[in-house]
Amino acid sequence: MPRQYRLGRRQPSVDRTAAAILEAARGLVAEGGDRVSIAAVARRAGVSRITVYNRFGTRASLLEAIAPPPRVDADGLREHLEQSCAAWAAHPALFRNLRTEVAGVESGRRIAERLAAADALRPGCSLREAEDVIAILSSFPVFDRLHKDGRRSPAAVTEVLMRLASGILA
Repeated sequence: MPRQYRLGRRQPSVDRTAAAILEAARGLVAEGGDRVSIAAVARRAGVSRITVYNRFGTRASLLEAIAPPPRVDADGLREHLEQSCAAWAAHPALFRNLRTEVAGVESGRRIAERLAAADALRPGCSLREAEDVIAILSSFPVFDRLHKDGRRSPAAVTEVLMRLASGILA
C-alpha cells in the first residue's frame, strides 16, 4: 500500500499553481483555439512544462479540466441542458474556440435510451431521431446562437431548448 503524501503548508501553493495553469489554458484557448501547446500554457502560467504534465498528465486531460463534459444524471434531458448552458455561459469565448466536442455523443445516446425506456418519446420517434435531436440541442453552437452574449440567460436558453425538444417527447 503506497504511503499517503500530505502537502501540509504547501497545499495552498499547489492549488494556486493549478489554478494559474487552468486560467492560462482557458485564456490561450479563448484567444486562439484548441491547438494550444503545453509549452504555451506553461509560459503563460509561469511554470515549467513538467509542472503542467505532473498536474494534468496530458494535453487532453488539461483541455477536459478547463471544459469538462457536462454530467448527465438520472433526471434527464432538462438537467443535461441546464448543466450545459451554465457551463457554456461561464466561458463562451473558450467554447467558441474549443473545437473538441464537449457534450459528447454518448450523453445524448444515454438520455435518448432513458427516455425510450421510460416511454417518454412521442409515438413514432425512433431512438436515432431522439439521439440526433438531443445532440443538436445540446451543442454549443445552438446555445451560443440563442444566448447571444447574455441577451438570454442560461435558464431562458434552457427553456427554449426544452420547447424545441418537445417535438420528440411524448
